[in-house]
Amino acid sequence: MSQKHQTLGEFIIEHQSSFKYTSGELSRLINSIRLAAKVVNYEVNKAGLVDILGTAGDTNIQGEDQQKLDIYANEKFIQTLVNRNIVCGIASEEEDSFIAINSNDQNHQNKYIVLMDPLDGSSNIDVNVSVGTIFSIYRRLTPVGTPVQEKDFLQKGSEQVAAGYIIYGTSTMLVYTTGDGVNGFTLNPAIGTFYLSHPQMQFPEHGTIYSVNEGNYIHFPKGIKNYIKYCQMEEGDRPYTSRYIGSLVSDFHRNMIKGGIYLYPTSSKNPNGKLRLLYECNPMAFLAEQAAGKASDGTTRILDIAPTELHQRVPFICGSSAMVEKAEEFMHDTHSRS
Repeated sequence: MSQKHQTLGEFIIEHQSSFKYTSGELSRLINSIRLAAKVVNYEVNKAGLVDILGTAGDTNIQGEDQQKLDIYANEKFIQTLVNRNIVCGIASEEEDSFIAINSNDQNHQNKYIVLMDPLDGSSNIDVNVSVGTIFSIYRRLTPVGTPVQEKDFLQKGSEQVAAGYIIYGTSTMLVYTTGDGVNGFTLNPAIGTFYLSHPQMQFPEHGTIYSVNEGNYIHFPKGIKNYIKYCQMEEGDRPYTSRYIGSLVSDFHRNMIKGGIYLYPTSSKNPNGKLRLLYECNPMAFLAEQAAGKASDGTTRILDIAPTELHQRVPFICGSSAMVEKAEEFMHDTHSRS
C-alpha cells in the first residue's frame, strides 16, 4: 500500500506485528485517542467564538488555574477511553487521583492504563498559539480480575507500551510510537481522517535551536546557565536560534523536525523542576528515544526514573542527542567543581 495515502487505521493494521500485544487492543486504544482528539480539535478551533476561553475559576491539583478547555478536553478523553472497554485506569494531570474503571462484565478484565495531559500549553489558547494533548500507555501490573491500584501507574517510563501527542496547530497531527519508531499523521478536517504524513520521524543528531524560558535564567542552576551561554557564543555553527513557545508539545514537535533541544530545568522557583514525570516527561522521552533523540533530567535518563507519586515533577532536558549530551556535560562539570 502506498504510504502517501495511508490512513492511521490502515497503518496500525499493517504494522500490528510491531506491537507485542494483540493488534485489536492497540487499535482500540489508538482509535479512542483519535476520536477524542477530533472532538477536542473541533472545540479548540472554535474556542474564540464561544464562551469556552479563559479560566473556569477552579485550580487543578498542580495549583494552576484551569482553563475551560482543559476541563472539556479532560472530560472528553476520559469519556472516550471509558467507552472503549479496554482501559482499567486513567490518571490525568487535571485529576487529584487516578480513576479506576471496571470492565463491562464488572470483572476487572481490562489490561491497560492511560496517563495524560489533556491540554498541554492551554494558557496559549487565548492568544491562538498551538496547544496539544500528551498520552502514555502501560500494561497494568496488578492481576487481571482485580481492581487497578496506584502501583499500576507508578511504573518507570521504560515500561511504556505506547506514547504520543496530538498537536492542534495550523494543521492537527497525531504523533505516536509503540517502540518501533515514531510516525506522524495529519488530520484531513474535510473527512475527519488522519493520514500518514511524517513516516519514521527522527531528531537530527545536531540541531541549532534551543528552547528554554530565558526569563527564568537568574533562577537556573549554574550548569544550565553555562550551557545557555555556550548556545549564544559566536563559534562554529553558533550562536543557536532561541525558540520558546511555552507549549511542550509545540516546542518538542518543532525541535524533532528541525533539530534542537528543549530545557525545563530545576530553578529556585521550582526546585524539583516543573514538568510532570508521568504525564509529560515519560511520554516525550519515549518518543524522543524512538526518534533517535535523548531525554534526561541532567544526569539520569528520564525513562529510568522510578516514580514515587502521581504528580511528581522532574527537571527535563530533551532533544537532539548531541545537544542533550553537551548540556549534560555542562551539568556534570558544574557538579564536579562544586
